[in-house]
Amino acid sequence: MNDESQNKMGTPTPEELREQVERTRDELGQTVEALAAKADIKAQAKGKAEAVKAQAAEKTAAVREQAAVKAASASGQIREKTGQAAELVKDKTPDAVLEKTAQAAAQVRESATRAGQYAADRTPDPLLEKAGQAATAARANRTPLIAGGAMLIAFLLIRRSRGRNR
Repeated sequence: MNDESQNKMGTPTPEELREQVERTRDELGQTVEALAAKADIKAQAKGKAEAVKAQAAEKTAAVREQAAVKAASASGQIREKTGQAAELVKDKTPDAVLEKTAQAAAQVRESATRAGQYAADRTPDPLLEKAGQAATAARANRTPLIAGGAMLIAFLLIRRSRGRNR
């Protein structure tokens, strides 16, 4: 009830009573909604699950970041150790062996160059053109060629293993 209306008239008017009833209904509705929300265990569990899921995602991201940092650090250490090992091997290898190795590598490169030139000189031009076209087509279609090769290898391995089982 309105204090002003009681002071003036003593009893509330019907309009004031309607407004008071409407306010009371609104307050009661809000109270019921609040109680229903507290009693809705399913919604609370869903909210908790979403909160836990978000927390797990944050922790996963942090762990991944830490793992990436550690992997980068380990990779750097491995590169450094590998370089040190290579230097150590180079330092411990006698100069005569290094010279022989360098000479052998030079001879292999020279022989490969001569063999390639010999093959290019002896190969007929139409065959060279066809080989060039095939190489271009292979470069343009790498993925299907790799997939086909993988399938052929798998087929041959399966066939080979079945032949052993018989």
